Amino acid sequence: MIDISFLKELDRFNIILKRRVLSKYHGERQSHAEGQGLIFADYKDYVPGDDFRAIDWKVYARTNKFYIKQFEEERNMTVHIIVDASGSMDYGRKITKFDYACMIGMGFAYMAFRNNEKFNFSTFSEGLNYLRARKGMNQLLNILGMLEKLKVEGKSELGRTLDEYKKYIRSKSFIVLISDFLYDIEDIKAVLARFTRHEVIVIQVLDPTERRLVLYGDVILEDSEIHNKLRTFISNRLLRNYRDKIEYHIHAIKDACEHFDYDFISITTDTPIFDTFYAALRA
Repeated sequence: MIDISFLKELDRFNIILKRRVLSKYHGERQSHAEGQGLIFADYKDYVPGDDFRAIDWKVYARTNKFYIKQFEEERNMTVHIIVDASGSMDYGRKITKFDYACMIGMGFAYMAFRNNEKFNFSTFSEGLNYLRARKGMNQLLNILGMLEKLKVEGKSELGRTLDEYKKYIRSKSFIVLISDFLYDIEDIKAVLARFTRHEVIVIQVLDPTERRLVLYGDVILEDSEIHNKLRTFISNRLLRNYRDKIEYHIHAIKDACEHFDYDFISITTDTPIFDTFYAALRA
């Protein structure tokens, strides 16, 4: 069950989100092209016929070549919330990882709504489930209804689905990517590299038993995505190795995010949701 009773508590974070992300883009819009509603996009070689006034003389001083600035038209910023809905997310004792991830996603959607910004809320597993950007409380309620009915299953196609998602991002955006990220680190890096023009926060959601494995003895383990089973004996040595590997994996994701200048937090589903937002917005 996805609990959204906490949303009103997030009102105190609206100003933090606005200062941290939204005002950044408003500042860019106001600081270029004498208030023409444009934001800087890239440089291009100067060719005869281009506006000579657009030449960047600081770049010329460094390169001895003429480059001019290109600008995008001003657009309202869109918040893109992307949640993993593959089989591994349907795990949890008190609350599943998927339900907790949806609570986080709904919180960011609510803050976008409160700041009068458009937001997308999409899920992915073997395919992409994309919802078009809109504004308003009705959109939030529609999303909640969709999430409550969604079957959380299947093997995640992380790279393919997020590559498909890129076509929906048409201007500089704020992207919230939520998953357990129990994928090969090289696959994760390849996905993160696709969104370097945007403000990105990566949120890893794990069940407490995944972070601190408590199983012991003769057990049968089942893959939650492809349902293969493995009988094994979990010893104290195996427990230590597992805990070392999961911590190493988390730090590898953190290092990858820092490389791309993204924010990253790893949390477990027993973390109070308000504390999760506090950690995410001060990351």
